[in-house]
Amino acid sequence: MEIRDQRIEARGITQNVLVGGPEDGTPVLLVHGNCSSAAFWMPLVRRLPDGLRVVAPDLRGYGRSETAPVDATRGLRDFADDVAALLDERSLFPQGGPVVVAAHSMGCGVVMQLLADHPGRFSHVLLEAPLSPYGFGGTRDLEGTPTTADFAGTGGGTGNPDFVARIQAGDRSADAPTSPLSVLRSAYVADPASLGEDEALLLDTVLSTAIGDDNYPGDFKPVDGWPGMGPGDRGVLNTMAPNHFNVAEALTGAAAKPPIVWVRGDRDAIVSDTSLFDLAYLGQLGLVPGWPGAEACPPQPMVGQTRAVFERYASNGGSYREVVYENCGHSPHVERPDEVTAELLRLVAER
Repeated sequence: MEIRDQRIEARGITQNVLVGGPEDGTPVLLVHGNCSSAAFWMPLVRRLPDGLRVVAPDLRGYGRSETAPVDATRGLRDFADDVAALLDERSLFPQGGPVVVAAHSMGCGVVMQLLADHPGRFSHVLLEAPLSPYGFGGTRDLEGTPTTADFAGTGGGTGNPDFVARIQAGDRSADAPTSPLSVLRSAYVADPASLGEDEALLLDTVLSTAIGDDNYPGDFKPVDGWPGMGPGDRGVLNTMAPNHFNVAEALTGAAAKPPIVWVRGDRDAIVSDTSLFDLAYLGQLGLVPGWPGAEACPPQPMVGQTRAVFERYASNGGSYREVVYENCGHSPHVERPDEVTAELLRLVAER
């Protein structure tokens, strides 16, 4: 499939969008995750048939879209509202009507917010390694109960400073565990060899991340409890802090409930019940000093939370199906591209 860039002015910012396929093709929207861009979908896009109308935006502050600020007090709604505006853009979606959507990681949270705030926009949904509907970190059980009143250990302060600095410097080396290339190889996938010839392209997407308090990772506030910092109100990681993002009730009560296919890898290092990006789990491993113990600060049961919410979604009139790939990490469409492409095409056929 031939892909081109298209620039769209919407909601006061310039968004870059990758577009492919004929105007009358079945519309498919692709929403990328954190520290990546629309081009992160290329291992999947090149497997799609030419008859689809594929639209993959760079979210604000990623890829070639404008580096606009992110108001974290709205959760992921800045991103969701940007995408909603693109769905109304007839040069992208000439046919209008509901589209098939696939999303990855943080992008799944964006789609969950769209399902709640903009019902009827999607006919079918594929969520790949989705962010928990209760946000990232700082909750203790399947009901999303906050671990502490101040949501300590979540938000902008959880970003690794060396990783952030190396993104800003455009570092392409693998000379440290916190270099973007090392993180791509160790956290985005279970097997670095699965990156193959796309490694440089996928690294480009990580390095496209806009750095700063208004973007990635965001600001933070000091708190009294361990580990001494809590979420701020600006920037990307704060959009997913549980004080700002909790879409569970809105999702299960959404006016329209398209079928959801949930795909994930069983070795996901980022979104799992043993996430290496959850400070509580790192504390349990002894990697963050001063952890107060499992009773006071347990790791977040991310996968369990998502399953519990999807069960409620199904019992309220929706449906979902869970697909787990063995020996696969955080990016199944990179590691198992044929299988994920087949799942997406099944949804297209159902539409």
